[in-house]
Amino acid sequence: MATSRRNKRQMQAANDTVAAVSPVSPEALSAETPTPAKVPRTSRVRMMRQYDLVDRVRAYNPNTDEDLLNRAYVYAMVAHGEQTRASGDPYFSHPLEVAAILTDLKLDDATIVAALLHDTIEDTEATRTEIDKLFGAEIGALVEGLTKLKRLELVSREAKQAENLRKLLLAIADDVRVLLIKLADRLHNMRTMEFMPPASRRRIAEETLDIYAPLAGRMGMQTMREELEELSFKVLDPDAYLVVMQRLDSLTERNRNLIDMIESHLSTKLEKNGITARVTGRRKKPFSIWTKMKRKSVGFEQLSDIYGFRVVLQDMEACYRALGVVHTTWPVVPGRFKDYISTPKQNDYRSIHTTVIGPGNQRVELQIRTEDMNSIAEYGIAAHAFYKDGIGSPTEMLKRESNAFSWLRHTIGILSESTNPEEFLEHTKLELFHDQVFCFTPKGKLIALPRNANVVDFAYAVHTDVGNSAVGCKINGKFAPLSSELQNGDEVEVLTSAAQQAPPSAWEGLAVTGKARAAIRRATRTAVRDQYASLGRRIVERLFVRAKMEYSDDQLKGALPRLARTSIDDVMASVGRGELRAADVARAMYPDYKEERIGRFSANNKKSTADKVRTPDGAARFTSIISIGGVNSDLPVKFAPNGGAVPGDRIVGIVTPGEGITIYPIQSPALKDFEEEPERWVDVRWDIDESSPQRFPARLFLQNVNEPGSLAQIAQVIADHDGNIDNISMHRRSPDFTEQTIDLGVYDLKHLSAIINQLRAKAVVAKVERVNG
Repeated sequence: MATSRRNKRQMQAANDTVAAVSPVSPEALSAETPTPAKVPRTSRVRMMRQYDLVDRVRAYNPNTDEDLLNRAYVYAMVAHGEQTRASGDPYFSHPLEVAAILTDLKLDDATIVAALLHDTIEDTEATRTEIDKLFGAEIGALVEGLTKLKRLELVSREAKQAENLRKLLLAIADDVRVLLIKLADRLHNMRTMEFMPPASRRRIAEETLDIYAPLAGRMGMQTMREELEELSFKVLDPDAYLVVMQRLDSLTERNRNLIDMIESHLSTKLEKNGITARVTGRRKKPFSIWTKMKRKSVGFEQLSDIYGFRVVLQDMEACYRALGVVHTTWPVVPGRFKDYISTPKQNDYRSIHTTVIGPGNQRVELQIRTEDMNSIAEYGIAAHAFYKDGIGSPTEMLKRESNAFSWLRHTIGILSESTNPEEFLEHTKLELFHDQVFCFTPKGKLIALPRNANVVDFAYAVHTDVGNSAVGCKINGKFAPLSSELQNGDEVEVLTSAAQQAPPSAWEGLAVTGKARAAIRRATRTAVRDQYASLGRRIVERLFVRAKMEYSDDQLKGALPRLARTSIDDVMASVGRGELRAADVARAMYPDYKEERIGRFSANNKKSTADKVRTPDGAARFTSIISIGGVNSDLPVKFAPNGGAVPGDRIVGIVTPGEGITIYPIQSPALKDFEEEPERWVDVRWDIDESSPQRFPARLFLQNVNEPGSLAQIAQVIADHDGNIDNISMHRRSPDFTEQTIDLGVYDLKHLSAIINQLRAKAVVAKVERVNG
């Protein structure tokens, strides 16, 4: 009788919903509990009824909104109508099963309803406005967040995967329940993919193994992760899956009573010590076994930890008491103890791990935890959405109580630092797949990093500015290289310098974490942009000085629209890169400006360096000649190939689009190639800081007598005069003589001349001269 009354209530709610929004009349539905659209004969499913779904939710939430669930059930069923899946089953069976998976996670009504409706906007005539009207804006936002993830078609599979992940993380930035629904959606698709084409199965399995399984792991949802991994493994490598399963089944048959025996022995030992515990054993999953075999390059027979045991207790104190009993009863396997209770994982996982040589001389792997810890280990972030005395909404509890949510927010932060989806995918995969190490700052702050991370990663985890200015480090009080790989428990002190504003670009290849790589790439781009902007400004200033026109940033700001640039720095960087001519900037500011064709720089040019113009505040700011401070200047400067240039040479600069200035000595024959491009010529001069000497590139050509020790004598001369040999190439022209080309670094022209003179004084040297490329 109660069931009949409930069915009538459900039918009335269903009819009200259908009448309001559906093109299908209420009479089209049965007078009894509504059934789905006609089920094809090929259907293999028995779909869950409305009262089944309501009962599942009520089992963990007695205050569930039964009317809301009923209306959502009927709305989704009618909206999907005659749609079918590849298996021939009604399409509605899919959202219904997704909702069922989420009831196993004990999620709130809004999440269950959003699961029922998650494909309606995408695949039916339903709209966001309609869903908001019928079910509320909260549910409408969840459904729309899931819908946006599907509306994406890109050419590259990798790009599509990357953009899907990017959109997923953005969608869950405000409500992590979008992620829980998406994971349940993927799990059901993986369970029912045997009817899909092989290529689609493989693509979906790869994406699941790459992204969704580790993402579930990062959210602490270990049970879901293991099932996603196993289903993917079965598709991607069926032969390996079959072999591992056969070995597991055979081992289980041989050790049929082993698990029961160890469970009993552990329970009895703990009980004798006054500890009440629930001990359960299970064998490892095939994917984790296969992964371990590949990682350690061992065969199945060499694995000694196929079985694992959980000891679940009432409180934290009991966990440590149980650990004491275990360790005083059986020998401990060295290096296999981890305390994730005192130092939880970033996904909130808490447990004590230890391995002992237990009963029957078997290696026994134990996980010791409380009931609450076990719940979080199984359900992860979803465990925080349980109803707890009605305090706060599920979303608020997820954000407030979950460290895993903090990781998500951090990962989402990388979105703004990545220049393309593939780059973001690479960074996120690194963080998804790596296990963690825990290190400390000198003040005791805990920093969690991926396995294999180094001090560079640590520095950027502390703060981006710390990473950018890092110059050294101490690990556990001892000086160490920044490339040092970190171990659990290391105390790391990062040494910084205000003089270093940007990291070396080579650090990008050194860093492991996505945050560090993104920050290094961003800082490098900024430094290069600043160099080009500095060069561009000097080129523009030089033109204005020569043209006897006044320049001001305010005036250029008004001309930005005519230059199609958004800022003054954009203009200057474009000029520095050679993408925009200084004359174009002048014409944008002064429309009547007429460009003068100028001859190339002349060796006799003795233009004064004192030409200046004054800014509106009266400060002398612009010079007509660009100063070259050296290899590590604030300008994008490089030196002529096949010869270089050294202080003391009379030099000229040639602007190369996208590369900056190349410095040539005035006598270089290569300058003839630029005679017809006077706009690329730049007046430059040396401006060397004598207190910080640096080497500059030069090239020598030698002919020497071919006798033992001749090369040693030449190298000795260069070494005695503090020259640095970068490269030597040798070619024998005749039996008696050898030709050498030597690239070396010298301080200036005087230094180079001294080396040349000493080489000429050597009896083994027949000829030596400087090469000008």
